[in-house]
Amino acid sequence: MIVPTNPTRSTRLRAFGVHVFTALGAGVALIALLEAVREHWAAMFAWLGVALLIDALDGPLARRLDVVGVLPNWSGDTLDLIVDFTTYVFVPAYAIAASGLLIPLATPLLGIAIVVSGALYFADRRMKTDDNHFRGFPTLWNGAAFYLFLLKPAPAVGSIILALLVVLTFVPFSVMHPVRTRRFRIFNLALIVVWAGLCIFAIAVNFQVSVGVKAALCAIALYILFSDLMIRLFKRTFA
Repeated sequence: MIVPTNPTRSTRLRAFGVHVFTALGAGVALIALLEAVREHWAAMFAWLGVALLIDALDGPLARRLDVVGVLPNWSGDTLDLIVDFTTYVFVPAYAIAASGLLIPLATPLLGIAIVVSGALYFADRRMKTDDNHFRGFPTLWNGAAFYLFLLKPAPAVGSIILALLVVLTFVPFSVMHPVRTRRFRIFNLALIVVWAGLCIFAIAVNFQVSVGVKAALCAIALYILFSDLMIRLFKRTFA
C-alpha cells in the first residue's frame, strides 16, 4: 500500500488500530493466565490459541497499511516481541510449572530456565535467518506445554524433554517457519491447517483424544522442528 507523505488522521488511526490489535494479545494472555491459575487448562490453551491467531494476522495487516511508514515513532517490532514473550513463553511457563506433571524438584528450575532462555532468545538479533528460518528451538513453549498436557509423559521423561528444549534454544540448527518458509510452502500450510484443527479438537474434548490423534500431532511437531535439519544433513551426506 502506498502511503501519502503526510498521512491523514484516518490513515494514522487505522495504523494505530493495528498496534492496538497486536497489544490485545497481551490482554488475551492475561485471561489465559487467569484460567491457568484456576487450573482450567483447556480454557487456557483456547485463549493462547486466540493469541496465536492475533499474532498470525497482525503482521499482514501492518504490512498492508504500512504501519511503519505511517507511525514511525511506534515500534511494532518491540510491541510484537513483548506480546510474543508473554504468550509464547511466560504464560506457558507458568502452566508447565503449575501442571504437576514434572519432577517436583526440577519444576521451579525448569520454569526459571524457560523464562530466562526465552528472554535471551527474544533479545538475540540472529533468532531469524534470511531464508525465514528460526535459529535454534524458537521458544514455542505454548506448543511444548500443549504437548505436555496432551501426552502426560512420566514426570522424569517430561522434565528431561523440556530441559533438552531449553538447551536447543541455544543450538544453531534451523527450524522452518511453517508459514513463511518457501520450501514445500503449500504442503506446510496445509499441514498447519490440519494441525490447528487437531489442536482445537483436542482442547474441545479436554485432551481426551485417541492414540491416532496424538500420533498425528506429534508427527507434525517433529516435522516442523527437525525436517530442515534432516534435509540439510541428507544433502551433506549425499552431496
